[in-house]
Amino acid sequence: MRLARFCTTCLLSAGVSMFTSCGSVQIGSTLGAGELPSNVASEQAEFSVERVTGGLEHPWGMAFLPDGRILVTERPGRLRLIEADGTLDPSPLEGVPTAFARGQGGLLDVALHPDFASNRLVYLSFSLLDGRRAVTAVARGVLDEDGLTGTEVIFVSNGQTSHTRHFGSRLAFDADGRLWVTHGDRGERDLAQDPGSHAGSVLRLTADGGVPEDNPFVGQADAMPEIYSIGHRNPQGVAIHPSTGAIWIHEHGPRGGDEVNILEAGANYGWPVVSQGREYASGRAVGTSEAPGMRPAIHVWDPSIAPSGMAFYDGEAFPEWQGDLFLGALAYQLLARLELDGNTVVHEERLLEDELGRIRDVKVGPEGYLYLLTDQDDGGLFRLVPASPS
Repeated sequence: MRLARFCTTCLLSAGVSMFTSCGSVQIGSTLGAGELPSNVASEQAEFSVERVTGGLEHPWGMAFLPDGRILVTERPGRLRLIEADGTLDPSPLEGVPTAFARGQGGLLDVALHPDFASNRLVYLSFSLLDGRRAVTAVARGVLDEDGLTGTEVIFVSNGQTSHTRHFGSRLAFDADGRLWVTHGDRGERDLAQDPGSHAGSVLRLTADGGVPEDNPFVGQADAMPEIYSIGHRNPQGVAIHPSTGAIWIHEHGPRGGDEVNILEAGANYGWPVVSQGREYASGRAVGTSEAPGMRPAIHVWDPSIAPSGMAFYDGEAFPEWQGDLFLGALAYQLLARLELDGNTVVHEERLLEDELGRIRDVKVGPEGYLYLLTDQDDGGLFRLVPASPS
């Protein structure tokens, strides 16, 4: 029987000290120095792995510019630019807000405004030191040749704690131009059941950081109007279904119980009252497996894979993968492919296990290749391309 591997950043935060690094002893290793997997025969498609670039320090999120370049965040607080040929510009971009890079915090996700071609707006999520406590924040600025100009913080969470974990915080724009922000419980699990706190929720904002009028908690005196749903532990993946427009997220459970959820306005997804996971130290169940009024997950991992990053495949390079959902995994260092029948996960395939390292983000590139960021001291950007004819 295979032993489970846990995301030990969370284990250490919970006071469990028998592990030394999150998911693997390979933290800090140099990736891609040797031969990369080629002509991999998965269940549905054959692919090879190409290394686009290395030299990234704990990269966290990426966004594709219209001219073929790629923006990548590094958790210590830098925004990097990768040229279309894969060259990493040596100097980080200027104008980036100062991130509180401690624990799981730092400079996190990056997203482009839907009208980026005309307004050049780039959005960043990050952990901000507010007094002596850290919060999740979102900023935006206009991209020029040297970096961001006119950078402004457009949202600051009220989920203040002394902990440096569970910030979230993925970003996505929907078809109506609204900005979705995932927000972890910040290590204070009961906050996830308090609509008066942003912690443990998914937020829906306007592009300038305001509150959409039809948000479900607008007008409630005891709730934050930015909140769309509550009861989340630490969602590090968000993707918008290309056909239905539904918002899908995944989130870390504790020891077991990682989840995929489809969001509904005002819904409660249970944490910590409902969980399929267990306490790190004691192994006891967290909460109950179900409860009235709380939405069940559509897919659960036990043991945990510690998912991070998520994308629906809608490209043309791999027609066999059309409509599949791809997620990175930190604990097992793999890429998970989920086959769907409507909103039901009917099959999971695990790819590249222990081949590249901790996969932090997953995106479909403009040419239909699948791009992966690996979260290491010397992390890299990789892409999956159709295998060469034998």
